[in-house]
Amino acid sequence: MSARRRKRMCPSSDERDGILQAREMGGSPFRLPWRSFVEFFDERVHDAHHADKRFLTYYDDDRRVRRSYTYAEFGDGVGRLATFMRDRLGLRRGDRVATVLFNHDQTVFVYFAAWALGLGVVPINVEESTDKKRYILEHSEASVVFCWQDSMEEMKAVSAQLPRVRELIAVGDGSLAPVHAKPCIPAGEGSLEDEALIVYTSGTTGPPKGVVLTARNLLIDADGIADWHGFGPGDRLMCVLPIHHVNGTVVTLVTPFYFAGGTVLNRKFKSTAFWQRIHDEGVTCVSVVPTLLEFLLDANEDLALYRLDHFRGVICGAGPLLKETAARFEDRFRFPIRHGYGLSETTCYSCFLPNDLPDDQHRHWLTDYNFPSIGLPIRHNEMTILDCHGREVPELVRGEICIRGRTVCAGYFKRPDANEAAFQWGWFRSGDEGFYVRDDKGRPFLFISGRIKELIIRGGVNISPLEIDDVLKGHPAVQFAMAVPFENRYYGEEIAAYVVPREGMDPPTEAALLGYCRSRLPFSKRPKVILFGQDVPYTTTGKPKRLELKARLAEPLAAHKDTQFKDSG
Repeated sequence: MSARRRKRMCPSSDERDGILQAREMGGSPFRLPWRSFVEFFDERVHDAHHADKRFLTYYDDDRRVRRSYTYAEFGDGVGRLATFMRDRLGLRRGDRVATVLFNHDQTVFVYFAAWALGLGVVPINVEESTDKKRYILEHSEASVVFCWQDSMEEMKAVSAQLPRVRELIAVGDGSLAPVHAKPCIPAGEGSLEDEALIVYTSGTTGPPKGVVLTARNLLIDADGIADWHGFGPGDRLMCVLPIHHVNGTVVTLVTPFYFAGGTVLNRKFKSTAFWQRIHDEGVTCVSVVPTLLEFLLDANEDLALYRLDHFRGVICGAGPLLKETAARFEDRFRFPIRHGYGLSETTCYSCFLPNDLPDDQHRHWLTDYNFPSIGLPIRHNEMTILDCHGREVPELVRGEICIRGRTVCAGYFKRPDANEAAFQWGWFRSGDEGFYVRDDKGRPFLFISGRIKELIIRGGVNISPLEIDDVLKGHPAVQFAMAVPFENRYYGEEIAAYVVPREGMDPPTEAALLGYCRSRLPFSKRPKVILFGQDVPYTTTGKPKRLELKARLAEPLAAHKDTQFKDSG
């Protein structure tokens, strides 16, 4: 990388100081035993104790594909691909490769080969719009793009406008690297501070921001996740979430490789294959989002058909979990939800509910407050709730969830404005509203009550839409519900709700749902208008897009702008 390019990318001293402060934490130091990702990788694949042990098993149910790789086979394939990247593509440490792919075994090989060479990976959802793909490719300054073979024509047209992109590599079901390529990775090169991922956020309130994660970030968060859940070589995790996102990548690819376990990668989530696959592959844990819990509840499969004594529950986060959903899932399937929280900016998970809680305490923290608790920080993070001036708030008072520690990212790529806003007071500001409650040991259990930008401000009072979602979801005829604000002359914002009725039941009326809310919410928090529909705007990681839904419903709700809603009792 040229000195000129490095100078352009380096943050200012003030910007750098703010990021560095947020990446530090108190307590005893923690040091990884490797100097680079490739040292870590070599140790895993060349360890004689598990060379013949399965690391990666890949399923594509639509094509009836199942492929499996031992640690030795995975190491050989990654080595061949790394040689191809270095010798054929001319890629060198510090370069970036973009992937326009999906959950596939070849995608995993690309990631690990890039990290072994000290390259940064820029994952792009293959289903993303062409404009967004173009923006990310241009902004990230990627020089090589690995794309699925069906996307080649689209990517040729996009890359023709981007002079930095010098090569497109088509990916299909066959092997990426030439079979004659010698698996040779330069073990002496690289650093744990090398860029590993630049993950672009969804950009719902502006252009996407590129979150820079280093090799150290990935390994530190993998260590924290494995330590918290007690994962070891006998554990196999299953991936049903997209690996262009940090949850799928960090929890179910990097973490199992870190603890020398195994991973089962699915092309896509299918509720009809979920429990069968856990049974067949001896899976001990799966990382999901709340949306998938609802799909599994709807499928209502008879688990007596499977042997699941090895299964220890689901890790759940990356979206708002309603306490009603948590209770229904645990009551129905008798497996615990390991609820947690994190962001791309903190690599992935920052905290979890403790796994050693007695059953009554576990249920207490999941259901006895307006929101399920997200628990306590993992050993590499500190977390707190701060007000708008950076001061800690008292127990039960709402503020902004802030995080600092070793999993915090290296900043936003080429976005000094975003870095200045997000890294303040020695913390990373999450943009999420939350509060804490101390247990009988004095530990502050954290809660997330919503995105600050999604809060409904009615008459100057902040209202979390998640509370309203939770109540509406409790109605037996409601499949999905989401509260959204709309402009109102009397209160600034009033509350509406978008509802998808549950299939197979008589659809509820607006009057019935308003009456249902009357006995469960104060007037100020009740929806005043109910709109019905059949579809939900989701992100690819299963998060409902509240701001997009708000924009979609703006026109029909405009008719209520001048209405003064009154409590009828």
